[in-house]
Amino acid sequence: MLTLKAEIRDTKTKPAQIRKAGKIPAVFYGKKEASTSITVPKIDFLKVWKEAGESTVVTLETTDGDKESLIQDVDIDPVSGAPRHADFYVFEKGHKVKVALPIEFTGTAPAVKDLGGILVKVLHELKVEAMPKDLPHDISVDVGILANFGDQILAKDLVAPAGVTLLVNPEEVIALVSAPREEKEEEVVPIDLSSIEVEKKGKEEVEGEEGETPTNLPKPPSNP
Repeated sequence: MLTLKAEIRDTKTKPAQIRKAGKIPAVFYGKKEASTSITVPKIDFLKVWKEAGESTVVTLETTDGDKESLIQDVDIDPVSGAPRHADFYVFEKGHKVKVALPIEFTGTAPAVKDLGGILVKVLHELKVEAMPKDLPHDISVDVGILANFGDQILAKDLVAPAGVTLLVNPEEVIALVSAPREEKEEEVVPIDLSSIEVEKKGKEEVEGEEGETPTNLPKPPSNP
């Protein structure tokens, strides 16, 4: 079980001051849970976030009791890449939750390895419903069954973990293998050298005609 110690936050305290103290400003809320401002230790949060992502239950230890939650959203600093705020969604105990789980593709497709095909990952996450305790970190999809071009893995081909229901159309394509694209050779058009020579000769002849000395002009008078 992943846990984080959460302290109730005074909203008058500036976020920069909280981060300087090695903590992250955050908030938790839920369907029957009032929005509450908190802080969590930055180092602990980074460890939990890396392991849990947004699909694993995180228990917030507060003075008002433990809150089972999911990391709903993390605001990232665009410059440093460090988290600067986090949202936790607290769900009702005894109720199922609906979340989108990432897909973890495993294995090697024979159509890719042996035939040079291209693996196309159509979906990268799947929406599921389950009790919080039954939520897996991800949904594993083995592409080892893709042996030929055009082979597909559909949602109905997946075996969901115990207690997990896939909320997706059974005919939804998860992944497929397509044939490699054929590179078309560019057609080389031969150069007609004879036409180039003719054009060159014609140009020279025109220049010659323009440069000829006229012979029908009157001769200048000779000196006496």
